[in-house]
Amino acid sequence: MALPERRLGTEGFSGTAEGYGAMSLTEFAAPVIAPNAEATLRHVLESGVTVINTAAFYGQGKNEEVIGRVIKDFRRDKIKITSKWGAKFTPQGLSKDLRMEACREQCEGSLKRMGVDHLDMFIFRGPPKDEYGTTIEQCVENMKVLVKEGKVKHIGLSECSPADVRRANAVHPVAALEMEWSLFSRDAEAELVPTARELGIGFLAYSPLGRGFLTGAIKKFEDIPEMQKSHNPRMSEQNFHKNMALVKAVEDRAAQKGCTPGQLALAWVLARGDDVIPIPGTKRPNCFDENLAALKVKLTPEECTELENAVPHHEVAGGRYPGEASHLTFHYD
Repeated sequence: MALPERRLGTEGFSGTAEGYGAMSLTEFAAPVIAPNAEATLRHVLESGVTVINTAAFYGQGKNEEVIGRVIKDFRRDKIKITSKWGAKFTPQGLSKDLRMEACREQCEGSLKRMGVDHLDMFIFRGPPKDEYGTTIEQCVENMKVLVKEGKVKHIGLSECSPADVRRANAVHPVAALEMEWSLFSRDAEAELVPTARELGIGFLAYSPLGRGFLTGAIKKFEDIPEMQKSHNPRMSEQNFHKNMALVKAVEDRAAQKGCTPGQLALAWVLARGDDVIPIPGTKRPNCFDENLAALKVKLTPEECTELENAVPHHEVAGGRYPGEASHLTFHYD
């Protein structure tokens, strides 16, 4: 059975109401491929999901190579590939070069690694800050050149402020904002979401499961991988127990609804509007199936409000990223 579709932006981008965040197919920074990565992605595509989200810098390019090996066996016109640029791994670490040369290099590198002739959406991963003083307008002008060349169909933004979104959209229509949106991360609703909707811009909601917290799979502090403890402030020992109390509220309401906590959390994101496509990621086909089944969980406005009141986002302990990542991330909380 065909999955429901949603349209993002004003220029015709559309895809399944739930997409797939491919970052989990590799390590974020290291060129290490997850076990069974290709089998997992194949399962995703065979399920009918069309929106696959990746980045030129995931796994130092290995992520896109995995995607390229799998999608060659599927109809290209049935897959919507969204990939990001704006950050690059160097021997000195993650750096930002936003000039045209870097934009073209990352786009063409993505095309080559995936064996395709265009990206359905090319997303600038902000904030617009590099040592060359490149502005948000220049970043979008760079992508606009690639649109004219046919290498990019639509453009998107990630980790940009409401003011940057307005300035970017004035240069070229923005199809979507890729942004963190979950019961645990709602600060963008104050300014960013209204700004985007005023301009007709949609949303790709990443980490809709609170980076795994909202699945209910994490039961005790020892269950969290060491890297998560150090890179996710909400999973630090200081904040863990405070946030688990909020997860318990999700679990209780999921039991009442007859679904899993993760499905309830995803259903809440899906209920934010028909201009939202959540892109949860997982390494496991069975977890993907559970996520996809969230499309069948329907929440009334009253149920959404009750859930929001039970999980007040201002009571979530810890920010989305550690402080040392502030030079690479626009913070909403």
